[in-house]
Amino acid sequence: MSAWSTMGTACVAFVIATAVPAAAHDPGDIVTPHFEQAIPNIPGKTLTALIVDYPPGGASTPHTHANSAVIFAYVLSGEIESKVNDGPTLTYRAGESWYEPPAARHLVSRNASKTEHARLLAVFVADMDEKALTTPIE
Repeated sequence: MSAWSTMGTACVAFVIATAVPAAAHDPGDIVTPHFEQAIPNIPGKTLTALIVDYPPGGASTPHTHANSAVIFAYVLSGEIESKVNDGPTLTYRAGESWYEPPAARHLVSRNASKTEHARLLAVFVADMDEKALTTPIE
């Protein structure tokens, strides 16, 4: 076997070994803090806005929301599938929105498309002392 054949075989083996785990891994979401402010006329409460970007096929890990958090979700672009608590899985399109009650279990939150990006604005009203607005469900 020539040196070029050996090197080529090694390169192909390396590409396969590194590509398979990446292909098996589902893309997630990218959460970007956008705004946070104490609400002056509601002592102890904070308004927090987050932008959630979903690549094609992207999804959030199932999670719970803070016990005090009320959430307003608004789809900025694309289509988002969402399931909150025992409700049905619904698809929301750009310009549509929904509400999530305190301590909600967000079991499905994903991009409905395998080819297009999707973007969501999530606005939380929660107690200032809440340590985490979301916690993964294990």
